[in-house]
Amino acid sequence: MGLFEKFKSIIYKKETKKEESQNIAAYEKGLEKTRKEFVSELSVLGHKFTKVTDDYYEELENILIMADIGVNTVMKFIDRLKDRVKKENITDPKYLQEVIIDELFIIYVSGESLSDKININPDGPTVILMVGVNGVGKTTTIAKLAYKYKNEGKKVMLIAGDTFRAGAVEQLEEWANKTGSLFYGAKNTDPAGVIFDGLKKAKEEQADIVLIDTAGRLQNKANLMKELEKINKVIGMNIPNAPHETLLVIDAATGQNGILQAESFKSITNITGIVLTKLDGTAKGGIVLAIKESVNIPVKFIGLGEAMTDLKTFDIEAYIYGLFKDMIDDGK
Repeated sequence: MGLFEKFKSIIYKKETKKEESQNIAAYEKGLEKTRKEFVSELSVLGHKFTKVTDDYYEELENILIMADIGVNTVMKFIDRLKDRVKKENITDPKYLQEVIIDELFIIYVSGESLSDKININPDGPTVILMVGVNGVGKTTTIAKLAYKYKNEGKKVMLIAGDTFRAGAVEQLEEWANKTGSLFYGAKNTDPAGVIFDGLKKAKEEQADIVLIDTAGRLQNKANLMKELEKINKVIGMNIPNAPHETLLVIDAATGQNGILQAESFKSITNITGIVLTKLDGTAKGGIVLAIKESVNIPVKFIGLGEAMTDLKTFDIEAYIYGLFKDMIDDGK
């Protein structure tokens, strides 16, 4: 059984469980824009060519780049595809579509676990530091994470480390109230000091999850690096081995600019995971694969809509299914 066949069997087994079925449905709906453009182009390609030629590869390359998989990733992918076509003596473009799904799946997995779980602290609060430029949906993402963990029965606290941006502290406090979370914040003061005091309160209140907002400035990397170094030091002084996660929030619609943000933040602090927001609003859903290939940081959550329940734990199988549903269903 090839990977494509194994993949189909995994997906259809998953669909027998209600929760997993709902999750797959969310991916299917959230990736609709990308799927409509991407898969329809692939289908046209399969009908246009009767043989796998250089022209076929060139058009495939353009389709993948338009889906925002990224030029470097696409070039490596095409090279791997050509090798496999040669080894397996593949001549039928329609069969090659199954191989394309296999290879895109392999790009993300590359020998690692398919599930990118959050590192939960067994001895006290789990501290999750949120970073990212302004305007990517960082505060809303924090609110959605708070909602998720509250619904799992966790005691959640939000700390406002973005202390100088107008309205940032008030906005986070409002989300804390809406989600029933604890809150700590102060305006126009040293973020590290606020975080230090907030963590003391989190320990006193025996919080399970602490979500820390930070400033979204990237114009002066030296200043941001110093600020994040100070914040990390303060967090580690309060809670050993914390932060347990540093999540970078990226707006999927920014495409390759999101990759540049990931590279910049990776150069100044230890990013453990990516949150891709607004994936439902773009046809460039291939950015998930580009990020993994470019910066080798796992995507841990994706935003598939505006509702509080639309922030989903990333699942590579459901993602690939969401992208290729029509082709996979045709191959049942």
